[in-house]
Amino acid sequence: MISVVILGAGNLATHLFKAFHKASEISVKQWFNRSLKPLEPYKNLTETTDDITSLKAADIYILAVSDDAIAGVSSKLPTGNQLVLHTSGSVSIHDLDKSYKRGVFYPLQTFSKNASMDFANVPICIETIDKKDLPVLKELAAAIGSKTYKVNSDQRRALHLAAVYVNNFTNQLFRVAHEITESQSVEFDILKPLILETAKKVQELSPYSVQTGPAKRNDKKTINKHLKLLDNEHHKAIYELLTSSIKKTHGR
Repeated sequence: MISVVILGAGNLATHLFKAFHKASEISVKQWFNRSLKPLEPYKNLTETTDDITSLKAADIYILAVSDDAIAGVSSKLPTGNQLVLHTSGSVSIHDLDKSYKRGVFYPLQTFSKNASMDFANVPICIETIDKKDLPVLKELAAAIGSKTYKVNSDQRRALHLAAVYVNNFTNQLFRVAHEITESQSVEFDILKPLILETAKKVQELSPYSVQTGPAKRNDKKTINKHLKLLDNEHHKAIYELLTSSIKKTHGR
């Protein structure tokens, strides 16, 4: 059995705890956070603490904290033979204090505390300083049903950047679309089948091959009509930028 201490209480830390707690091959020995309040709902499931100097010994310490806090938190951990992992997509493995065995356990998915998550749908990118530590990370991921991908720091940073495009930027576009439909008292729900179909297509085909719409066709009349409909200058700027990008990609 793999023993684990979790540090942090954000969205990812909460989902990791829930997944680890259910896994028969993992024992969460302790959960640390600077404030105990977010850990209140789980205090009967594992030991919680706000004192980093009182951390229990474990096989793995997982730092599910903010990127800026990783270096500082890792330098305060008690000395031992534990493997220290951070969960960031953009922070170097070398930001972890070199006093410990070091690694990265990066779940490439979007997490919200109140949304359920099946880790079978969460690819985990792993990296270690010592190759001998890789099997432990694979075992940890397998215990919660996740597939692992061995990547280096540059590859992980590229994946994190790409993830911002496909998740954060796309979600903002959903928000803009929501504002547009609201402005005319139209239900946003009407667009949801289109959202799902668009996501479904790229499971089988390349994004380049499935591109449709007025920008790809260079349909200037429709583009101009859309621009005239947009009263919000910010929305108009987004439309023009993405239209230009699509045109450039498809040689229009």
